[in-house]
Formats: sequence, structure tokens, C-alpha cells
Amino acid sequence: MSTSLATDNAIGRAQELDKNDAIAFTRSEFNIPTTAQIASTRLPSESSEACPSSDKECVYLCGNSLGLQPKRTPARIGQYLATWATQGVQGHFKPLEDSPLPTWLDADAKAAQLMAPIVGAAESEVAVMQTLTANLHLLMSAFYHPDINGRHKIILESRAFPSDHFAVETQLRHHGLSPDTSMVTVKSPFSEDNVLSSYDIMSVISTHAADTALILLPGIQYYTGQLLDIPVINAFAHKHGIFVIWDLAHAVGNVPLSLHDWDVDAAAWCSYKYLNAGPGSIGGLFVHERNSLVTKAITDDCPEEGYSNRLAGWWGNDKRTRFAMANKFHPVGGAAGFQLSNPSILDITSLCASLEVFALAGGLSALRNKSLAITAFLEDLLLNSMTDQDKALFRIITPSDPDQRGAQLSLLLLQDGLLETVMKELEARAVIVDERKPDVIRVAPAPLYNTFEDCVKFVDAFSLALQAARAVKGCV
Repeated sequence: MSTSLATDNAIGRAQELDKNDAIAFTRSEFNIPTTAQIASTRLPSESSEACPSSDKECVYLCGNSLGLQPKRTPARIGQYLATWATQGVQGHFKPLEDSPLPTWLDADAKAAQLMAPIVGAAESEVAVMQTLTANLHLLMSAFYHPDINGRHKIILESRAFPSDHFAVETQLRHHGLSPDTSMVTVKSPFSEDNVLSSYDIMSVISTHAADTALILLPGIQYYTGQLLDIPVINAFAHKHGIFVIWDLAHAVGNVPLSLHDWDVDAAAWCSYKYLNAGPGSIGGLFVHERNSLVTKAITDDCPEEGYSNRLAGWWGNDKRTRFAMANKFHPVGGAAGFQLSNPSILDITSLCASLEVFALAGGLSALRNKSLAITAFLEDLLLNSMTDQDKALFRIITPSDPDQRGAQLSLLLLQDGLLETVMKELEARAVIVDERKPDVIRVAPAPLYNTFEDCVKFVDAFSLALQAARAVKGCV
């Protein structure tokens, strides 16, 4: 890649930072696509020759959309397939002495064990299951109890991810309510980019507290990359007796979370972004222990009570009764009692392969330290290493306060019609980021596998892409 913009000083700084990066070794745990692979239109076969050593790795800054594949994932999936091929149904119950994998009956419990420290929870408060929106629906079905004459409203942000918006609207209709009267959206009266302050959110909560039953908010807003103050907002909602569900799609594996200590009611997330489990892979949910108690021993001749109602399935049954085939629900205490069908072992195997790498890195604290440094470095390059002509075409809409963001910086292009050309030019230079139409580019240096030098290469390519876009539009 040419360096028409990035100075030797910037490259030198990046190389020095990479040299001193305490978790630089985790990059070697991932398959980084090469420039040739990014440009290829053919599926590589097992018999394909290895890429030449001269083929450089691409600049992949898209972990906020889809994380890269850990190198151990194919090995773990191969072990799962070998178990299935040689053991059949016995794989559910039969441990294999030389296998690193749990039995399929215990795979969800193993995943919860690895996932719990990522979200700051007790193992019993985490269930690895379903997908993000399905889990949001399951949580709302359990904890949204509208009273038409009292509390019935759901509060969410005005620019919520569309799937969250759809979920809220359909939950309201499911209860015979109208989004026009029972859905409240939060919009900042002060920020043109709708970056929400805690005050903005708490002001709306105060206004609607008397008739609000539920709040659904993101840990990190997908469009702006803003990290909300989860513990402060959560505590304020609780003072008004409102149950809060957090969508952690962009926060999990990205920023440190302490869901139990923050007294979070419930949360859900996906695993294909910063958790690197693969496209559409299995999701997860958190239910605080006080919301998932089973307070009575449920027997065949005892009423089904003593637990919060939920949409139930057989995998939520206590393992001691799961295979009894009785038509009485005996939920296990904790988040696992919210499970439905037996989970995809293929998905869980892929997720756990990535969570092994998180453990190698030393957990979220080490990742956060690097994330703060590498995102600040990228921000500095964008603000101070680009020409005034370039900087006139974009601005960063993600908060500049490091405590209000994760790994992502969202760049708003300031002239109509630039996005298509800029994205095409970046891809031509093997720089992978993502877009949110009509005019936002999201750039996310994931600390597990991105380098400081990646940031320099991106800024250089971005400058050249802006030059190309100006030429297409006939700008000076």
C-alpha cells in the first residue's frame, strides 16, 4: 500500500506501539485475509496452493460487524465433527478422554462458564442460546407485563437498531397495544448526531416513569459507537421501579461489563462481532439471579409455580428431569432455565474456540487497555495527520471521551454521494470497514487482532479514497 499521506513518523510510532503491545501475540491466533483473498471471486479449495509469502495481509477493521476467524476454530469444529462421525448419539453423554470438548449435554454449561467473565456475571446468570433478537423477545415475554391502566410503555432510543425497534413494536401489538401510545423513543435535543447523554435518557425516564413498564437500551449504540453509562442509567430506572433490558451486541467482548454488580435486570447479545464466533452464530443472555430464582421444589404432584413465567422449552428443564419426558416444566434456577431447544453444538463449539483466545489474552481488562490506546491512536491520526482538504469531508461522530466509546469510530461523510466511491476505493486497497447508509463509515480496531500499523494504513487509504471521491464529484 502506498503512503502518500501517512508519514514515516506515524508509521514509526505505530511500529513502536506494536512492539510494546502486551497482547500482540493474539493476532497470530486469527486468520487474517490477504489482499489476494479479499480480491478473489473464487472459493479456495483444500488443494489450492498457499498464498505466496509476498501476498500481504489486508487491513481488517470490521470486527464491529463480523469478527475474524480464530485459527483454532476449524480444529475445534473438526473435533466436533469427528465425535459425531464416530460416536453418533453417544456424543451427548460420553466423554472422550483425549477430547478438549465437553459432552453435548454439557456444552451450553461450558460456554456459560467461559462467557460469564466476559459479561461480569455468575456462571448461573448466563445462558448461551438462540440469537440476539430471539433472546430479546424471550426476555420481553418473561418480564414485560403491561397494565393498560397503569404501566404499559416501553422506552427505547429513537435510532435503535431496526431489529430492536421491530421487536418492541411487535411485543406491544402482541399485548393488544399500539406503538403510537405505548412506545416512547429517546432523542437528544442537543446533539445533531443523536449522541445521547445520560441526562437525555434519564429525563425521558422521569417524564414517563409512572406508566413505563420496560426500557430497552443498547450498551453501545451501533451507529454512533457511543458507550452508554449502563450502571448510572440502570440505577436511575430502578429508582422508578422500571425493568431494564440491555442489548449488548456491540458491547460484549468490546468493553468490560459488570452486569451482576451493576444490578442489571437482563441483557442479550450476539457472538459474531467482537466474540468472533462466525456469521449468525449463537447468542446469549443474562438474567440477574434475583429474576431467575426457582423458589419451590417442583414435583409431578406440585403446582408449577415458584419461578417467573417465561416461554419455556425442554432444555430449560433441570438436567435431572430433562430426559424424564414428563409434561411438567421443572426449570433449573438461573438463566439456563430460560433455554428452549437444545442448542447448536456446532455454534457453541465455534464460540468456545474464540473464548479460549480471550482467556489467553488475560480477559477484558487487558483488551480494554489496548482498545483505549489503539482507538485514541486512530482518532489522533484522523484529526492530525490528514490534510485540511480531507478533513473538510468528514467528522467523527463517536464521542471523543474514551469512557463513552468502545473500539469503534463512526465517520460521517459531509457531502452527499461520497460513500459509494470511498467504500469502493477502500476495498480496492484491501481495507475492510463497513458502511451505514447514507453517509457513515464505521471503523473498529479490534484489540485481539488489529495493530497500530493497521490504523496508519487505513488513514492513508482513506485519504486516497477521499481524493478519488472528490475527483468523481468534480470537487477541488
